[in-house]
Amino acid sequence: MVRKYMDMKEDVKKAIEERKPVVALESTIISHGMPYPQNVKTALEVEKIIKDRGAIPATIAILNGRIKVGLEEEEIEYLGKTKDVKKVSRRDLPFIISKGLNGATTVASTMIIANLAGIKVFVTGGIGGVHRGAEETFDISADLQELAHTGVAVVCAGAKSILDIGLTLEYLETFGVPVVGFKTQEFPSFFTRKSGFGVDYQVDDEEELAKAIKTKWALGLDGGIVVANPIPREYEMDPRIINQAIKDAISKAETMGIKGKEVTPFLLDKVKEITGGKSLESNIKLVYNNAILGANLAIELEKLYRI
Repeated sequence: MVRKYMDMKEDVKKAIEERKPVVALESTIISHGMPYPQNVKTALEVEKIIKDRGAIPATIAILNGRIKVGLEEEEIEYLGKTKDVKKVSRRDLPFIISKGLNGATTVASTMIIANLAGIKVFVTGGIGGVHRGAEETFDISADLQELAHTGVAVVCAGAKSILDIGLTLEYLETFGVPVVGFKTQEFPSFFTRKSGFGVDYQVDDEEELAKAIKTKWALGLDGGIVVANPIPREYEMDPRIINQAIKDAISKAETMGIKGKEVTPFLLDKVKEITGGKSLESNIKLVYNNAILGANLAIELEKLYRI
């Protein structure tokens, strides 16, 4: 029944049928996360990195009401240029699809679609989480509930540093979502390698990580896993600079009354503006780094599932 709404790119379909490694990629980063042309260039480079490692990339989006698992280059270009693409989370999926609209998938909706397609590994920049001031606004990303229920491993550079990272980790702990640091004992903070908060477990290679993930699901423990992969040291930002930029951006958002799903793209854009574009460069480099780990992890997982 689900396939009635879904179109799968031929190489992705073949890889899934032949049990070869596939890596899901979101499309919000293309439509709402970066300006043109960096968004398209980054998306295509991420796909190339994954291919070069021996896995198949599957960028996910909704075009004219059709779920697309794997995009052609011209479709990525279209998402990067078009202004009226909707930001689509779990609640939005039935309406964007039934109305025949275009949608860019968030972490939550990409996880849903990847799971429906049979893809086990998903690469993104950073997960959403509990927003600062959520004790008053209750602004908590749907990404966290998706991680609690949907069985996909999410490779990220931690949570976006515009969030309340401590509360985000508490939320994940409450719902039993493992937070694993790849070669680190500290949870990374997107633009920087450190946040002041620890991870549940540190793993030092992809094979060890794949074994733990397969064991989790084999035990019937539903839900995803956060694989926190720090930004490479040479590309991280000075914590003092980025933290001040975030404070200034949050203050601006409050003054302008920015709320809901518009908060994250607004804040990231303001931080980019305040840092003179340095945050965008860091963002791109951390996504590339996550693509390498995601491809390697997908390869190790498929080896285990063939045994």
